Amino acid sequence: MPQNPIVPRPGGSLSSLNVTTKSVIKPVGGTVFRVVILQAATAGNVAVFDAATTAGATSGTAIYEVSANWPAAGTVLTLEFPCRNGIVVDPGTGGAVSVSFS
Repeated sequence: MPQNPIVPRPGGSLSSLNVTTKSVIKPVGGTVFRVVILQAATAGNVAVFDAATTAGATSGTAIYEVSANWPAAGTVLTLEFPCRNGIVVDPGTGGAVSVSFS
């Protein structure tokens, strides 16, 4: 009897929870699927970068960037964006996010 194929999980198979500082989520290429805003930033930008290091995460490598106090806590950002170099997330000052990726 044939088996059903294993279907990839839509939305990423890995996660990084409660990110509160600018962090390397994945140091090599991958796809960032969703960013959940747990706590809105009080200052700085909330951003996702195509970079392998936090030093390489500059406005030139941003795939998503928005000023503080938006988006609000509880917002789910669906990006589904391929990153060639890696994935770095900055939740902004006082912010917290969770990220799904592959």
